[in-house]
Amino acid sequence: VQLQASGGGLVQAGGSLSLSCVASGLSKYGLSNYGMGWFRQAPGKEREFVAAISSGGSTYYADSVKGRFAISRDNAKNTVYLRMNSLKPEDTAVYYCAASRFVIAPQYIATMSRYDYWGQGTLVTVSS
Repeated sequence: VQLQASGGGLVQAGGSLSLSCVASGLSKYGLSNYGMGWFRQAPGKEREFVAAISSGGSTYYADSVKGRFAISRDNAKNTVYLRMNSLKPEDTAVYYCAASRFVIAPQYIATMSRYDYWGQGTLVTVSS
C-alpha cells in the first residue's frame, strides 16, 4: 500500500487548507477495508495524532483540533481528506496520513504502531 499526501502549503492564521491522501496498492476490497488516520510532526516535537476515520465512518479527533478539523473519506476515489479551518501557528507541522489493515479499537486510535502504512507527509505552515 502506498499513500500520497498532498495539499499542504503556507496559510495565514485563521485560514483554511484541505489535505488529501490517495491510496494505491490496496486489497481487492479497496479503501473501505482500511482505517485511516492523520498525524503531524512539528519541528523538534514528536509525531502526534490529529484525526482518524474508521472503515465504518466513525471519526476521532485530538482535542487540539476538535471543532476546527474534519476528516472524511471517499472510498470510490481511494482518498481520505482533512479539512482544516481556523488554522493557528501551532498547527504548523508536516502532516502524515496512515492506514491500518485492521479495525483499531477507539482507545488505540491515536497509537502510531496500530497503523501499518504511512505516506511521505505534506508540510503545512501557518503564519501569525
